Amino acid sequence: MSRRVYLDWNATAPLRPEARAAMVAALDAVGNPSSVHAEGRAARAIVERARAQVAEALGAQAADVVFTSGATEAAALACAGRGLVCAGVEHEAVLAWCDPALAVDGAGRVAVADPARSALQAANSETGVVQDLPAGLAVSDLTQAFGKLPLAFDWSGIDAGIVSAHKLGGPKGVGALVLRRGLDLTAILRGGGQEMGRRAGTENVAGIAGFGAAAAAAARDLAEGVWEPVARLRKILESELSGPENGTILIGKDAPRLPNTICLATPGWKGETQVMQMDLAGFAISAGSACSSGKVRASRVLEAMGFSPAVAASAIRISLGPGVSEDDAGRFAEVWRAARAKALARAGARGGEG
Repeated sequence: MSRRVYLDWNATAPLRPEARAAMVAALDAVGNPSSVHAEGRAARAIVERARAQVAEALGAQAADVVFTSGATEAAALACAGRGLVCAGVEHEAVLAWCDPALAVDGAGRVAVADPARSALQAANSETGVVQDLPAGLAVSDLTQAFGKLPLAFDWSGIDAGIVSAHKLGGPKGVGALVLRRGLDLTAILRGGGQEMGRRAGTENVAGIAGFGAAAAAAARDLAEGVWEPVARLRKILESELSGPENGTILIGKDAPRLPNTICLATPGWKGETQVMQMDLAGFAISAGSACSSGKVRASRVLEAMGFSPAVAASAIRISLGPGVSEDDAGRFAEVWRAARAKALARAGARGGEG
């Protein structure tokens, strides 16, 4: 039996060995990082080292990084009560706090009229489409761009940026909000005054340690060009899978995209069916965002881009990583094309979707 091939890096990246090692070491730190004794100071040193690592990878200052339980909490801290507008392509964690009033074109690009009142993601998790972030932007979801694209937060002019550890090979359940120097946000979680009074609650020392190590490793990999062969493999794979002659649409092809993300729609073949068929064949892909409690539904992102419900319901996402080989991609292409041919033949015979 062939080994399974993981093609869902945008949902969560495999845990980096550097992150695992940092977490295991941090588990032996018995102290509470808010305690003033030697054990507490040792735990605090772990947290502050990780804060510096995340800040350096983001191009920010350590004092401006606020650790959270993940990107969802960071989005709430950044957006709650600010009356922001956004586009319908944003992640649900941002949409929960913003009015989706911004226009999106068919390539997935968003027009921002008033940056100071707007939230705009750096890159979309489903399509990989990369946005131009205007100076003075209130909030940006950086989770998919962090570790895959160069970022210089201090030079960006953004007020607040949202990041997550597990998208770049850190542990799940830890993230951060990075703030423009001098920006004051009202804490949502209140209590002991941790994180400089901006997020109460004892810090997840082991998780934060893993985040810092993963961020440092991701920055090193980015500088060494590890995503360049991934981008080449992405282009080869999407040329083999999409085209007008086979009825498959490559979403976002006319916009800049992440180096690893392919979004395909094949009307007549439901995305959820494709996910299940590929899973049985040994390949992990997704249909839309993974953050829907295991539900598979028509892509809200594609609908916001103006695609029909039939197209949106047929979308899948293939997200590659440095661990995916040309042989892995080739085997997937062969299996997926064969399944598509059968599915479309059945759908054509029935006159409906497969």
